[in-house]
Amino acid sequence: FPNIADLASASEEQVLKAWEGLGYYARARNMRRAAQRVVAERGGTLPDSYEELLELPGIGPYTAAAVSSIAFDRPHPVLDGNVTRVLCRLLRIEEEPRKSSVRTRLIASGETLIAPDRPGDFNQALMELGARVCTPQKPACDRCPLQAWCRANQDLDNPAQLPRKVPKKPRPHHHAAAGFILQDAALLVRRRPSDAMLGGLWELPGGRLRRGELAEAALKRHLAEELGTGVVVGPQLGEIAHGYTHFTITLRAFTATLAGVDAKTGAGSEWRWAQAQTLDELPFDRAHRRLLEELTPAAFSHR
Repeated sequence: FPNIADLASASEEQVLKAWEGLGYYARARNMRRAAQRVVAERGGTLPDSYEELLELPGIGPYTAAAVSSIAFDRPHPVLDGNVTRVLCRLLRIEEEPRKSSVRTRLIASGETLIAPDRPGDFNQALMELGARVCTPQKPACDRCPLQAWCRANQDLDNPAQLPRKVPKKPRPHHHAAAGFILQDAALLVRRRPSDAMLGGLWELPGGRLRRGELAEAALKRHLAEELGTGVVVGPQLGEIAHGYTHFTITLRAFTATLAGVDAKTGAGSEWRWAQAQTLDELPFDRAHRRLLEELTPAAFSHR
């Protein structure tokens, strides 16, 4: 998508396909929505102010500050992970930086420190300093240009103990089952609602297991609810483990055959009978793409 107009005129499916495998798919959908707003309301010209950028879908304080300062020389401090680490050590801020009061203090400090005539260079310099010198572990304090002013370096035995970290909660693990349903050499796939997790992406029909539920029983239950018909579940084709941002999953795939007439999978846009050679044209999340890459030949040959 060479320009904003091209992105705005692209279909959601085209954008998701280009983004496939990168995760955080809401970002891709928001980029398209933002481009449509810019074309419709501003003739295709991106706004150059922090406040106007914030009004676009998917753009929050960090992105608005980065774009307005780096692209348009607006004096707005950027606060990403690298900059947060530099400022927490420079100012010896010992509270957890995700607290709203601490973030407010960090932004205020950035506003005080920023070079008004070169805000983009200043923000990029702080980001690079955090990425290359003031690293999370073993910061290279001996070659840091801010060493003489850094309170963590002056007052603490180990500057790396800042910023304070809150222990991460373990990610929950789920089990799910998916069905390879073949009919006339085509595989049944469905598109997730745009407002759901992984919205707009295609997947194999199925879903999560309930506590104590067998995978085959869960697959029958999901398919009955989704298709309005029973299914015959066949052999397991394989399984994969996959990690998302907030949880992990074990996904098991089975061959399956519709036991009755299915009324939901005709010409509806949310369901599609896809030929094996056309599956690559549809955007799938990484877990289901892995299933397709590993198991589609076996599933079609099993038929």
